[in-house]
Order: sequence, then C-alpha cells, then structure tokens
Amino acid sequence: MSTFRILAEVPGTEARLGELVTPHGVVRTPAFVAVATRGTVKALAVEDLEAVGVEVLIANTYHLALRPGAEAIGALGGLHGFTGWQGPWFTDSGGFQVFSLGAGKVHGVGKIAPIFPGAAPIRPMGESLVRLTEDGVRFRSVIDGSWIFFSPEEVIRLERLLGADVILPLDECTSPFHDEGYTREAMERTHRWAERALRAFEETRGMGPNPDQALWGIVQGGAYEDLRRASAQAIASMGFPGFAIGGSLGRSKEDMHRVLEWTVAELPRDRPRHLLGIGAVEDILVAVSLGVDTFDCAAPTRLARNGALLAFSEEGFRLNIKGARFRRDDRPVEEGCGCPACRSYSRAFLHHLFRSGELSYYRLATVHNLRFMVRLMARVRAALAGGTVPSPDRLLTSLS
Repeated sequence: MSTFRILAEVPGTEARLGELVTPHGVVRTPAFVAVATRGTVKALAVEDLEAVGVEVLIANTYHLALRPGAEAIGALGGLHGFTGWQGPWFTDSGGFQVFSLGAGKVHGVGKIAPIFPGAAPIRPMGESLVRLTEDGVRFRSVIDGSWIFFSPEEVIRLERLLGADVILPLDECTSPFHDEGYTREAMERTHRWAERALRAFEETRGMGPNPDQALWGIVQGGAYEDLRRASAQAIASMGFPGFAIGGSLGRSKEDMHRVLEWTVAELPRDRPRHLLGIGAVEDILVAVSLGVDTFDCAAPTRLARNGALLAFSEEGFRLNIKGARFRRDDRPVEEGCGCPACRSYSRAFLHHLFRSGELSYYRLATVHNLRFMVRLMARVRAALAGGTVPSPDRLLTSLS
C-alpha cells in the first residue's frame, strides 16, 4: 500500500513538500507524472526515462484493455513486467474516454480542442461514440469500431491485472458546456460508481501481480462551487487513501483556480491530491500553491512532437524549433539542461531534423521536454523547502 508523508509546508499557502511511497519506489512531491498511455511514453525507451530522472508514469486502462488486453499484460507480470519500467505506475480508469469520445466530441472540447474553451474557438467534432447508463459505459473501440462495456467493477478487474501502484475508479467527466443539472447527475453517478469500485477493490484483494495497490477517489462537480465541495466531501468520506481532481475545470484558467480552492478545502490534509490533465508551467505553480501534489499531462510530449521545445530561457517557457530563425543557431536548446539533445546537438540540427521529418527528432525532443518537467519540479521542490512558492519569474533565475 502506498503512503504519503508531508515533509514541509509553506506558511500562508496550501503548498507542501512531500513523499509518496509506493511498492515500486518513492515519488518526491510535488511531482510530474509522465503520460505513458499505452504503456510507453511515445518515442522513448525505459532507459531514456531513467536517464532524465522521471520517477512515475501513468497509463490508460481503456487503451490497454483494447490492445494488447489486460489479461495479456497481467500474465506477463503487469505493467512492471510487461513494459520494463520498474518504478511507480498510475493507471487512469478510462473515465476521460467517457468524456472525450462522448461530450467532448459533441461539444468540441478535449485533447484536440482546448480544455478551456475561453482560450480558443470551439468546433464540435461529431457525434458521441459513448452510451452511458447507471450500469456503466459502452464505448466504440477506436481500433475496430466494436462496442465494449466498462462498469466500475470491470475497470477494477482490469486495473488489478495491470498492477499499477495507484489506480483510479471509473468516473464521468463533464464538459464546460454541461449545465448545473446535468453536472449534478454525473457527479452523483460518479459517487455511486466510486462506492461500487471500493467494494470491487475489496472483493478482488490479492488478485493480480501487485497485491499492494492503492485505489484513489475522483472528485467531480464541474465549475460549480456547491457541487465541487459536495463531491470532495462525499469522496473524502469514503475512506480513499488519496484523491484525483477531474472533470471540467471551467471555461478559463481563473475558473480552474477557483475549482481547486473549493476542492482542496474539503479534502483531508494528510492525503495526496492529484490533478488530472494539467501540465503548463503557470498552471502547475498555481496548483502547487493551492495544495496539489502530483500532475499528469500529455502536453509536454505532444508539444515536443509538434516542434515546441520547453526552456526556462524562453518567453512563455517554449521555443518553436520549426522557425527559420534556428537554421544557423549553434546553441543547445537550453544551457545546463543536460539531456541528450542539449548535450550533443544544436538548435540548428534539431530544426533540420524536424523540418526533414527525421524520426530521431521525436526521441530527442521528447527527452528534452520531459527533462524540462523534471527540472521544473525539482526547482519547485527546492523553493518549497526554502519556504516559498516559486513564481514564473523566479523559476527563470533559480538554480537547476
């Protein structure tokens, strides 16, 4: 079973420095959880992750259930045996797929469109591929279009086979465009599913390759204060050893900040809090100040593949390596980074690799962006240990 220890707190804020101790290693918090949706971080090997200092990964139960199948992974020792990554694993339940294949497509909000619709035009993406009932969710497979069914109990069975250290129950995410009435219905359904997941978790104790898993609860409620507070109270009352904050965080980043304040205020102080799907530098800093301990987000690796490299030395913490201004730039992406891309290659060469479509670009860029996230969280922890929450400006001048 995982345990959480608070090592230091910053006066006047909810920020804290801690350690999440899992059966497969210690995660120093606040921490970034690298996204390995199908059991791997795109373009990278386990050795790359270890070399840049990544401590923990999160995989997606929905995608792994489709291919290669949880039974196959379980027979090979779970995610640890199957993938070769021996550090801590999280698994998401597939609840986000309820959203992204359902309301996300209808409302035009999700991984493709911005999760904060105030930030960009919204374009609906099509009809829902989800059929949701009290029993669970039917999905259209993204592989062959066949229907598959997830119930809270089935998700626990699958996650037992995957063997991650921290697992999440099936929940229903809501869209920023859902009204308060529907958001309440979805929240209450998520609570009922959480109770069913807890029973299934107890009934399957000892099953699978990792008998010491921890099941964390998920808080929903959209951007409505009374619902967020009610959901946090309800999920906290069920006795989960940790919590994830999911669902719609509103239509702007200001909404998100308020949602986090309301939620954290109702959660037990001594248990870890994970924020699902948020990974921008400024958002992480605000969330840390509000008491969030861990974060997962695919953005750093997705940005890398699309030519955006993260750097403390750049305005907005990123540079667009596809830009013509880098054709003859002999500098590394960032001095002092130490990743393979910065140790051996220039911006000009990475620009060339990207523009030429060379596969080696994807590895080098992804390694660099994950190294940036590792360095970012190390700077955050150093600031917390010194009694402050860092601002973006402070991060630019702090030591690596």
